[in-house]
Amino acid sequence: MTIHREGYKIIAVSTFIFVLINILSFYFFADYAEWLSYVILFLSLGVFLLIIFFFRIPKREHTFSESKIVAPADGKVVVIEQISDTEYFHDSRIQVSIFMSPLNVHVNRVPVDGTVIYNHYHKGKYLVAWHPKSSSLNERHSIVLQNSIGTILVKQIAGALAKRIVNYANPGKVFKQGEEFGFIKFGSRVDVLLPLDANIEVQLGQVVKSGVTVIASFNQD
Repeated sequence: MTIHREGYKIIAVSTFIFVLINILSFYFFADYAEWLSYVILFLSLGVFLLIIFFFRIPKREHTFSESKIVAPADGKVVVIEQISDTEYFHDSRIQVSIFMSPLNVHVNRVPVDGTVIYNHYHKGKYLVAWHPKSSSLNERHSIVLQNSIGTILVKQIAGALAKRIVNYANPGKVFKQGEEFGFIKFGSRVDVLLPLDANIEVQLGQVVKSGVTVIASFNQD
């Protein structure tokens, strides 16, 4: 397991705060309430370890297949439905949405090989990520990936806790399936818009892993 570069600054600041809090705690409480210093130590250590845990990048065996579409995020499938896309395709698509809790790995990975032909950031609200309108009202960052088999849209959506979406997918960039294209800090959601004839291979409530779990496959008939 390694630590994501987006966490370096936050972890450095957290380390300083952790050390400072406990130095002050033992300085002021050690003589007459030493137990309180240890309570503060254990609580602050727990928070500090959670912050490190949040920015983890676990080692995985990724799935590679031209016809398969893998999950772009860790989390739980909360939506599988036909929607009318008004951002890019302007037609009907199948939307698969994955909710990422603060305890999930938050690296976002491209679901397919492809070239980025669209990249757009939208300002917005911070509704809870499972809210039905979060896909269209929340702060979000959309990319469209195209290859010889098909075209999909991937949407990073901020939630009530997520205040920063990081996106590395510049237009024209060519990605290999499973490569990192972004990061969302502190819980959120990722939507994937697929062709209507795509074969969905996940179910509502299923837990998926980015770059590993196949969520759908292109229809090549």
